[in-house]
Amino acid sequence: MRSVTLSSVIRLARRRLLVPAGLAAAVGLVAFTPAFSEPPPQATAGERELTPGKRRDQVVDVYDRLKASVVNIHSERTVTAPGDDPFSRQPVQPQRVNGMGTGIVLDGRGYILTNFHVVDDVSSLRIRLHDGTGHTARVVSTDKEADLALIKVDPVKALPVIGLGTSADLMVGEPVIAIGNAFGYEHSVTDGRVSFKGRDVSLNKDMGYKGLIQTSAPINPGNSGGPLLNVLGEVVGVNVAIRAGAQNIGFALQIDAVIPRAADLIGVRRRSGIRHGLVLRDAATRESTESHAKRVVSVEQVESNSPAAVAGFKIGDVLDHVDDVTVFTSIDFERGLIDRPTGQKIPVRVKRNGAAADLELVLQAGPKAPPAAGDAVWKRLGVKVAPVGAESVAKANPQLRGGLQVVDVALGSVAATAGIQKGDVLVGLHLWETLNIDNVTFVLNHKDLSTFLPLKYFVARDGKLKDGWITSVP
Repeated sequence: MRSVTLSSVIRLARRRLLVPAGLAAAVGLVAFTPAFSEPPPQATAGERELTPGKRRDQVVDVYDRLKASVVNIHSERTVTAPGDDPFSRQPVQPQRVNGMGTGIVLDGRGYILTNFHVVDDVSSLRIRLHDGTGHTARVVSTDKEADLALIKVDPVKALPVIGLGTSADLMVGEPVIAIGNAFGYEHSVTDGRVSFKGRDVSLNKDMGYKGLIQTSAPINPGNSGGPLLNVLGEVVGVNVAIRAGAQNIGFALQIDAVIPRAADLIGVRRRSGIRHGLVLRDAATRESTESHAKRVVSVEQVESNSPAAVAGFKIGDVLDHVDDVTVFTSIDFERGLIDRPTGQKIPVRVKRNGAAADLELVLQAGPKAPPAAGDAVWKRLGVKVAPVGAESVAKANPQLRGGLQVVDVALGSVAATAGIQKGDVLVGLHLWETLNIDNVTFVLNHKDLSTFLPLKYFVARDGKLKDGWITSVP
């Protein structure tokens, strides 16, 4: 990610100000997933007639049956509010800000869908289940454009998976239900109506949404990422925004748009670079207005020379099962491939021309990924670094926004020769601040690097800002 040029690191150091540089989003990868002896339960609403006007109506029924598939999210981020005078010598104290949101269980092993803005730039993330159990969560993958994120917890038992419906046949005026962590009041339930379909909304000059569901079901801060459900208990949307100052004007992402993006987030290609070679198409039908949606997934494209092509998949095949996972959506297909190593034969059942066909899919590793940025920095400079926040460097300079703490220095390396020490926080290189590893690689890969040499660096050490010179970079 390209850094923003500073007028001079020296000037910045003396004036206690660093001009913002590009930030790189950190994505945690799944390291361990507990195995369960039984597949996760499927949470569904009751298929029974309910007498209107009685106490146990559709809202009570839906909430009671689906509450365990909705989680409350609590986050914490550290912010440093700038003072009125950027050159003031008064230290600016970093503050910890609590956040809240809601998540939808996609897979019983602890994969949870929420909004990107719920987890963006957080330093810690915890979820609480309906039974009061708390878990530390980590971010697995994000889709900023769609405002979606996938997080992961490690539950002691399988979590119930919520059923996904369709937003294609939503009716304006249709009753809907929201469950979420409204203002931090966990597992709050509200109901209302579909006020409009396909609403385009701009939150500010940088953020907008297309084709949202507008609803009168009260949506509050903390509901973000939670489900909007119909009275059959099917997820028809993901709550995302409210109209500030209005009454009962909330918005949700349409589930038909969410499903393929969520499948990509949980997919093996996104998480581990493994490829299967299928392009899938999600579709939904409903026999009658009051019947449950029937979702199907068909093969839209088979990549040539891919594992799917070798397995014999054909365009038009309807996916039925991946091993023991029933496929209703493309998310389910990707769920069935979680933790499957390359080279293992995975049984897949499809329906082809009305008849069942059994195939064996063997996943392959994708193209070899380029060396990680951190590996390149270690190889060229001889340092291993980790991002730290503004609080770690505030004593050295209250206007610093953070840096890269040096956690290891190779003996005889470029960094060691230049005097960089373990425990230093690297805050600047040449004319740029270093908030993340991409800022460092930007300088090291700059086409004019040779003209920068000797390369000046700035570190925070023992509460003071120090500088030095790197004479050469291989």
